[in-house]
Amino acid sequence: MSAVNTVENKWTFKMTPTRYVLAALGLLGAALMLYRLAFGLGSATNLNDQWPWGLWIGFDVLTGVALAGGGYSTCLLVHVLRVKKFTPIARSAMLTSLIGYLLVMAGLFMDIGRWFNFWRPFVSWGYTSVLFEVFWCVSIYTMIQLLEFGEIGTEKVQKRWHGFFKKIMPVLFIIGIVLPTLHQSSLGSLYVIEVGKLYPLWWSMLLPVFFLMSSFFVGPAMVTVETLLGSRAHGHKVDSEVLQSLIKVSGYLMLVYLVLKIVDLYYRGAAGLMFSGNLEGNMFLLEMVAGVIIPLIICFTPSLRKTSAGLTTFSVLVVAGVIINRMNVVFTGMAKAAGGFYFPSFIEWAVSIGLVAIGVLGYLFIVENFNIVHSHQTGAKPLIKEKKAIKYTA
Repeated sequence: MSAVNTVENKWTFKMTPTRYVLAALGLLGAALMLYRLAFGLGSATNLNDQWPWGLWIGFDVLTGVALAGGGYSTCLLVHVLRVKKFTPIARSAMLTSLIGYLLVMAGLFMDIGRWFNFWRPFVSWGYTSVLFEVFWCVSIYTMIQLLEFGEIGTEKVQKRWHGFFKKIMPVLFIIGIVLPTLHQSSLGSLYVIEVGKLYPLWWSMLLPVFFLMSSFFVGPAMVTVETLLGSRAHGHKVDSEVLQSLIKVSGYLMLVYLVLKIVDLYYRGAAGLMFSGNLEGNMFLLEMVAGVIIPLIICFTPSLRKTSAGLTTFSVLVVAGVIINRMNVVFTGMAKAAGGFYFPSFIEWAVSIGLVAIGVLGYLFIVENFNIVHSHQTGAKPLIKEKKAIKYTA
């Protein structure tokens, strides 16, 4: 019995050339984060009075929160709607979301001017502020996800607490679904108040709805990307039918999103700006065509959706489309109001890349040491392409 426990409690993490590169990027990012905290935003970033929100807010926070939406969307499908076919990916989706929100919190902390005052929102109740609501929702949701991970963690360590975490999971699931719907939409509300500043192709009273919808449909796409990459890294089989069903969920909501977006543009008289030939019009077309229309074609064409290439292309394009959308709102759409363009400094890029590298390493370590992907993989069907099984190996 003791020998078995020793094997179960053994920690492993094999370093590879790729992981050494990720570790180096993570260490560089961490060192520059300390530099920024010591010497301030002015010496570390290209932010100014015209551009107070840069890469750390636009990518690390607004985009990071959206891409981490796979946690609450999968939780809704599996634990509320009881769609059992998605159970094999539930834990990996939750883990990806947890790591994503931890990185969001780190990026948000980096952007606080006087970071040593980070505690003030906990005691200063600015309840009329959208940012106050976002701060509290993101903070509480991150804590909820850490508690949800307790069920997984206590399968290996502190096992006496496992029964407790299993009992409280239903309550955590409910809270963990409600909170993201609040802050995902509220992030869009931050730019509703920028009327006259945000370019008309993106400004809309429906912006909170668009942010919420895109965070939901990008969730399954992000989970699919993570599942495909994880299958290559760890050699487990992926059930193609599960992933096909998952992207269909994403596709149906994207179709509603597209229709609502077109109706909104025509209602506001801004549809013609798409074809004006300027930077804003071209970036909007890129966002919609590459990030919505082409994925929809793949999703609703069975011959494309059922191939590994189709699944990968759909997921990557949807993720890229949401990233472009958030960058357009934060940067492209605000450039004229700011009187010029902003480009992140080397430190801003290095910190963001370093955070992503740390997140990837964290995901790999947890997958290799906890029961994330292997417990539900028995009997899974490999992905099929042209009637030939594609073997995923490390």
